[in-house]
Amino acid sequence: MPDPRRLLADIRPLREYPAYRRLWIGQSLSSLGSFMTGVAVAIQVYDLTGSSFAVGAVGLATVVPTVVLGLLGGSIVDAVDRRKLVLITSLGLMVVAIGLTVQAFLDLRQLWLLYVLAAVGAGFTAVDMPARRTITARLLPPERLAAAAALHQLNFQVTLILAPLLAGVLTAAAGPEAVYIADVVTFLAVLYGVWRLAPMPPHGGGTTVSFRAVADGLAYARRNRLIASIFLTDLFATGLAMPSALFPALAATHFHGGPETVGLLYSSIGIGGLVAAVLSGPLSQLRYQGRAMLVAVGIWGGSIAAVGFTSWLWLAVALLILAGASDIVTTVFRATILQVNTPDELRGRLNSLDFVIGAGGPRVGDARAGTVAGVTDPVVSIIAGGLACLTAVVVQAATTRTLTGYTADQG
Repeated sequence: MPDPRRLLADIRPLREYPAYRRLWIGQSLSSLGSFMTGVAVAIQVYDLTGSSFAVGAVGLATVVPTVVLGLLGGSIVDAVDRRKLVLITSLGLMVVAIGLTVQAFLDLRQLWLLYVLAAVGAGFTAVDMPARRTITARLLPPERLAAAAALHQLNFQVTLILAPLLAGVLTAAAGPEAVYIADVVTFLAVLYGVWRLAPMPPHGGGTTVSFRAVADGLAYARRNRLIASIFLTDLFATGLAMPSALFPALAATHFHGGPETVGLLYSSIGIGGLVAAVLSGPLSQLRYQGRAMLVAVGIWGGSIAAVGFTSWLWLAVALLILAGASDIVTTVFRATILQVNTPDELRGRLNSLDFVIGAGGPRVGDARAGTVAGVTDPVVSIIAGGLACLTAVVVQAATTRTLTGYTADQG
């Protein structure tokens, strides 16, 4: 009889590699604090303005630093000691959290200051995240990277659920400053984990910080058919079939519900992701990782399309849970294939590109969904997006042997 424990997330990277364990714990706490801060900033902006547009403008304020520093930051990661860089970016993010704490304590009530701090934080994050990913690839052997990617997703899903709840409770009890203080404290854990690491200069002596270096990274991604394929597959999933922008309209017009229905639709994808992350043990044993990624994106697209064909809320929730679970599989194998097949001297730039695609793809998908819904209706939009994603993946699977034939032992 199979051991049921093998279904659970593979924690061998945490058990076998103390440096990775310290880093993962620090990053988990820091991610929780950062997500809580994002919620607190949104609450504070709404309290100041009473405007949903003003809340949405926080996201707009972060777009330019995310994209520009997300791309240029890759050349920075590949030019300097990654350990020192993460220490600097973590300290920078900690200073941003301190700034938010001070303005909340002093009750400055300056909207522009919140936007500026959010933009500065986004800039640091755009460099910090790719740098942290390169460290993981240096701490673990290739056969443990899939498990590490799954553990990262487990942390992300738990954070996605806990952070809004904790931020709401703390803000209600002691104001947004309590959330910002908690964020400051969490950075101590990640700073400790990174401080204990050995120096990590890029192999080969590193590159220069320049737009030419960024262009070299983009050219490598374009020439490498395997890496280009995993990025394209991810864009199919998010750019064509991201359904989030449609949930309020679907809840009201298709499922005839209220705010509770909207919340249920939003949370369903997160629940599916959490379940898949907890039960991710078998993923590290799969040999045909490229094929599994394509199948998972196909399931995502098919599940999203199927939501539009049903008027039963319980079935729509089940389909979104399935979609959320498939998204975890896609993310785990995209991260694993990227880390294993990228030379260390290019890891910063390729991880930065992955970060920009991961951050920008869903925004493109939301814009597509809203535009199509405006011309037609939300049901047509969600069905069309899901079917477009499914069709694109089928065509890719039929025409791209590089990804369908990729196995874990090729890395």
